[in-house]
Parts: sequence; structure tokens; C-alpha cells
Amino acid sequence: MGVRITVVLDNLNVEKLRGIQAKMLRGSTKSVSFSYVLNRVTEEGLKKFKHS
Repeated sequence: MGVRITVVLDNLNVEKLRGIQAKMLRGSTKSVSFSYVLNRVTEEGLKKFKHS
């Protein structure tokens, strides 16, 4: 189980995330939540940053 937090996203980022979600839904028979998409995108993005 994750931690519930509140964030404010730019409209453009929400549109991009919804697009990713739609693409994932087309390739799946299961539901794909917005939180799942956001976590996947965040995880991939964080791999690009070096930890100090």
C-alpha cells in the first residue's frame, strides 16, 4: 500500500499521463489506474537522477 498525498500537476502533464494511461488500457484487459501510471512514470524518471 502506498502513501496518500496531494499534488498539483500542470494540465499538460495530466494530458500526457492520461494519454499514457489510455495507451496502456488499449493493450490490457485489466483496469489501469491514474495512480499506477503516475507511479510508473515517476519511477522511470527518478532513475535518471543520481543519488547524492
